[in-house]
Amino acid sequence: MTDDSHTTRRTMLRTTGALVVAGAVAGCTGGGTTGDDPEDGGESTPTASDSSTATEGSGDSAADFGGWFDDVGNYDGVVDATGQSEVTVEVGTEANGGGFGFGPAAVRVSTGTTVVWTWTGKGSSHNVVASEGGFESEMYDDEGATFERTFSEAATHRYYCQPHKAMGMKGAVVVE
Repeated sequence: MTDDSHTTRRTMLRTTGALVVAGAVAGCTGGGTTGDDPEDGGESTPTASDSSTATEGSGDSAADFGGWFDDVGNYDGVVDATGQSEVTVEVGTEANGGGFGFGPAAVRVSTGTTVVWTWTGKGSSHNVVASEGGFESEMYDDEGATFERTFSEAATHRYYCQPHKAMGMKGAVVVE
């Protein structure tokens, strides 16, 4: 795909996401739900993407994630955080028409790294759910709430926010 095609597609996705936000936000303030979605490969852990054992390639482009980031408004590649003992991923960053993103959307860490998801207090209530099961945070809407997970094995972990998944609130942690 050319850069122009990516720009046009992202513009279209952002516009569509903004339209979806109006209808989705109204139903996003309820309690948490448990949601394993067999259509989503991988799972996630507490950092830009949670844990599962669906090992992927290098994770440098959206294609490496099998379409996982196709509707994610703030995905801009994988942030390299290897060598750090703890990495923070914000929950409720500006994306997908409001505070409906993980920041960074995708992060690469070393084995043994603890990923800490920290809520910004924006975009209503959010949670962090591994797409293949294995972990799920509570629903939080308070700024400063946290959820964490230490990744001990090399794998790619995809995760999402249950009430905002259809809007593109998804992330990944690539563990090397």
